[in-house]
Amino acid sequence: MGLFGRFGRPAPRVDADSWDPDLAGMRAAAVRRDWPDLRERLGKIPDGQERTWLLASVADVAGIEGWIPAVIAAEPDSSLALLVSGARRVSWAWEARTGARAKHVSREQFQTFHKRLRVAEEELYEVAEREPGWVAPWYFLQMSGRGLQVGQETARLRFEAAVGRCPGHSGAHRQQLQQVCAKWSGSHEEMHGFARTSMLKGPEGSPLGELVALAHLEHWLDLEGGEDAAYIRRPDVVAELHEAADRSVRHPAYERPRDWIPTFNTFAMAFSLAGERKAAGEFFTALEGRVTNFPWQYVDNDPTRAFTKWRAKARG
Repeated sequence: MGLFGRFGRPAPRVDADSWDPDLAGMRAAAVRRDWPDLRERLGKIPDGQERTWLLASVADVAGIEGWIPAVIAAEPDSSLALLVSGARRVSWAWEARTGARAKHVSREQFQTFHKRLRVAEEELYEVAEREPGWVAPWYFLQMSGRGLQVGQETARLRFEAAVGRCPGHSGAHRQQLQQVCAKWSGSHEEMHGFARTSMLKGPEGSPLGELVALAHLEHWLDLEGGEDAAYIRRPDVVAELHEAADRSVRHPAYERPRDWIPTFNTFAMAFSLAGERKAAGEFFTALEGRVTNFPWQYVDNDPTRAFTKWRAKARG
């Protein structure tokens, strides 16, 4: 038996509800336009990493932008309604832009993208003023700020505002890692430095070791064919991946947070590309077929197909 249990082969699939019954209920309420139910469900989750993760997933539900303004008009003092609206507008904006590189995004798409983000920023800043202790508005302001290209200094201040309210917030760290990537006017050196520093600042068993794996995947993605495989299989890179796993998800003190599934998918992909079949296999085993779009979309438009292919290789 491996670190995470006996190797199995459940049918891989992506689940919009992330196999989380609370999230499923929230998303269903959003689809029904049932604000009282959604408000009650979200209200039970205190502000912090879990609520941020749940909100980010709820914000992907199409149509919220159509009915939430009426809720805000009816409940003008509801910070939660305004937060849901701001979060949705950020997600809605990125839907307009798509995940394509800037050169493949049309002028019209950019105009829609920026218009939606500017409205989101107004709402999120208002929530931040009303609820100074909440981390959630700052998390979504990290996302909107990157799209509006507010600059590295302002982006850093937003990140610091988030982690100042919730130290060790995985989502805020992931957003800042994206901010310092080369593709967002950062650099590989800054990205790797941020990932490693964040990991070492956190206690052993912290999920932040994932940042090191994410940084190597971003670096790999930025290289040309042939160079990418050589990079991620370098002995020093492989050693850093193992160090990150040992310090975080493989550490005895590690406790799976609510958003553990994307982290395990990240390590599964990183170890797969690095040729570390045994290590990758342990994560595939633990996942039991739970697939996330990110980061598998980096290797295939069909994440489930990519997951299936690399899981088979890990088993040998």
